[in-house]
Amino acid sequence: MLAAIYSTLNERRREMAILRACGARPFHVFSLLVLESTVLAGAGAILGFVLVQVVLLLAIPLLETRYGLFLSLGAPGSTEAVILFAVLLLGAFVGLIPAWRVYRNSLSDGLAVR
Repeated sequence: MLAAIYSTLNERRREMAILRACGARPFHVFSLLVLESTVLAGAGAILGFVLVQVVLLLAIPLLETRYGLFLSLGAPGSTEAVILFAVLLLGAFVGLIPAWRVYRNSLSDGLAVR
């Protein structure tokens, strides 16, 4: 995620400068990038959890009949909640790096024609 957000900053330079020109403070733009990475990390974690549950739901009968392996599906527990929280925290932390780069850029840098 860090590589994806960091690499798109050059293309989004004008967008960030326009936000700044419209009155957004540097910290506001910084917060938007950190929020973006946190939301992406959370969406990925939740989608991954749902996908694992669906695959398990489909695979349990096959695993039981072929290999005699019994797995049970249950509600997410405290371990999954801790993992989700850790993913959100790491997603926010990863978003700090590109957000700091945008925070340091000046307004004229984004509005200059290249």
